[in-house]
Amino acid sequence: MAVLIFPFGVARGQSATQAAALEREGKFAEAAAAWQSVAKQEPHNAAAWASLGLDLARTQDYANAVGAYKKAAALNPKLPGLQLNWGLAEFKRSNLDGAIGPFRAALAADPTNLQARTLLGMSYYGTGKFAEAAEHLQVAATADPSNAELHRLLAQSCLSAKKYSCALDEFKWLLQQNPDSAATHMVMGQALDGLARTPEAIAEFEAAAKADAKAPNVHFGLGYLYWKSHQYEEAAREFEAELALDSGNAQARAYLGDIELRNGNPEKALALLQKATSLNGNLRLAFVDMGVILTEQKKYHEALAALLRAEKLEPAQPDVHYRLGRLYQAMGKTVEAQKEMARVKELHEKDEGDLARKMAAEKRD
Repeated sequence: MAVLIFPFGVARGQSATQAAALEREGKFAEAAAAWQSVAKQEPHNAAAWASLGLDLARTQDYANAVGAYKKAAALNPKLPGLQLNWGLAEFKRSNLDGAIGPFRAALAADPTNLQARTLLGMSYYGTGKFAEAAEHLQVAATADPSNAELHRLLAQSCLSAKKYSCALDEFKWLLQQNPDSAATHMVMGQALDGLARTPEAIAEFEAAAKADAKAPNVHFGLGYLYWKSHQYEEAAREFEAELALDSGNAQARAYLGDIELRNGNPEKALALLQKATSLNGNLRLAFVDMGVILTEQKKYHEALAALLRAEKLEPAQPDVHYRLGRLYQAMGKTVEAQKEMARVKELHEKDEGDLARKMAAEKRD
């Protein structure tokens, strides 16, 4: 995307004339010094401050450029081009939160400004405001239908905002452009999983693994979908494949531990779960399973620590309260046990969560 900057026509006087001449010669540092002189002589001249900001930005001195733009905006926030240029300076120095306000103002002044809308959408995306990003990137992608990068950002925004139908449409378009993209098959699978179309999601992850068997998280994602579908043998195979590529994938290890527990191998399961939690202390499933095993082994205090950690991570999940209730019963703590069992009745059915959230969590940890 071409990035436009707008010059400001302004000031009279020798310094202003000199600054304009220096700009024409491409001597932006010298031009900035001349505008600094104008602004010092005329501190209420918004256009002088804006022009100073522009030449500072041209020398990549974005921090001081932003300072100049802010002074200009305090004097005349509607100066043509000011808000967009200010937003660009914030954007280029990676202050995306700071870019949002100026870009919004630029768009409010001219709703047809596609550059302002696109950069606003990208700033929302970069700050994790995915619903807002999707709103603006949808308009931008419609206006520039061949721009694959815009479609990719829109698809990811829709996926993260749980707008799965929107994400699915965008990923279908991306796959038409590149049918062998493992990454696109994976995120399309996440969108399908969000729509509860798990068999189709599995097919997409299988296609991703076929396209690139070494793609990060491809085997974990496929394994999770198999696990979710109660196809535990297939799931274990995929989790092991992920660990062969990335031994530090804590979630793959945790789900393998869960499968071993389901298969009646508590000792092997415990070893996997303990290793997983040493790599990532936020794996609720692993702590619940550890609590189950340690309770059966009558290691009550260790079991309690594991289950309380699981409860802290997701207090609204009823399974951990049920396990705590059983543990308190075994420990002879009747009152505590009754409280936990009462809590179970208050909660909804356990929500296993969608694949997009789990894969995002693995990237963060």
